[in-house]
Amino acid sequence: MELKEDEPEAKRRRLQCVEFAAVASCDVAVAQCYLAENDWEMERALDSYFERPAEESASQSGPAEAAACVDLTSEETSDSISSKTSRSETTVQEDGSMFSLITWNIDGLDLNHLQERARGVCSYLALYSPDVIFLQEVIPPYYSYLKKRARDYEIIAGNEEGYFTAIMLKKSRVKLKSQEIIPFPNTKMMRNLLCVQVSLSGSELYLMTSHLESTRGHAVERMNQLKVVLQKIQEAPESATVIFAGDTNLRDQEVTKCGGLPNNILDVWEFLGKPKHCQYTWDTRVNSNLGIAAPCKLRFDRIFFRAAADEGHIIPRSLDLLGLEKLDCGRFPSDHWGLLCNLDVIL
Repeated sequence: MELKEDEPEAKRRRLQCVEFAAVASCDVAVAQCYLAENDWEMERALDSYFERPAEESASQSGPAEAAACVDLTSEETSDSISSKTSRSETTVQEDGSMFSLITWNIDGLDLNHLQERARGVCSYLALYSPDVIFLQEVIPPYYSYLKKRARDYEIIAGNEEGYFTAIMLKKSRVKLKSQEIIPFPNTKMMRNLLCVQVSLSGSELYLMTSHLESTRGHAVERMNQLKVVLQKIQEAPESATVIFAGDTNLRDQEVTKCGGLPNNILDVWEFLGKPKHCQYTWDTRVNSNLGIAAPCKLRFDRIFFRAAADEGHIIPRSLDLLGLEKLDCGRFPSDHWGLLCNLDVIL
């Protein structure tokens, strides 16, 4: 089967595994076995699963399935991931002059070296100690691991099963006021929009993240989801600063087809002058995690910003990529690069 440049087979099959597991209420590893045995035909694999003998069903839900589950929580740790932050970084955070965020698709669907890759992601979070973290492709074991490691953060999840998004708020600076999950009614990939209302240094913020529909074949649904995101940004109170950060899977022409961004909503990368060093967040020429031979680079991960009406108290200042170094296992933390964004807070 010939692969399209932006529809890697490995990624598509991982999505199939998650969809199968959601329907069959089984472990993702079990889903992978049935799909592989049935040439990755979903209906045939599900038929095979539900028609299996009773004794096989019992064994699948016992020790064999438990062994297949991913356990990320076995590592003992008594400190928070933010405890490694340098004194100078902490001073900048505490004087209120800067607000920082990280958005990252952490590729929890890839179970290869997942524990080491999760530790790699946490090392970046510890290094930069951002005020807010937006994550996509979180799976339940990864979520449990983050709750254990990131004790200085409040974590709000967009779901509890399959794979989902999450927003992490640094407890010392960001106070949660409300949260909301906006469903995408026509999604085929368990996608939604996660929104939280918070306060930071006296400023009101609306924070949003999502993982819009993947692959070229779902462009129409992806653009519909973008319209929902933009509408939700516009509906936020004018007194609030609004930040959306996530894996949009967008191509530039799709944004154009949607009529572009409204005049009061900025694409942070464009606002900062389109810096070349952080243009592409999904680059198969450099990132070898998916093993894709065809070179492909796209700006999937984006940050949208709407300033508060009273001339704004928060202004984007810089943007950088994260996760560019291979771990000891020979793989990167994710198939996506993360984005680190620093913003000035005008007091």
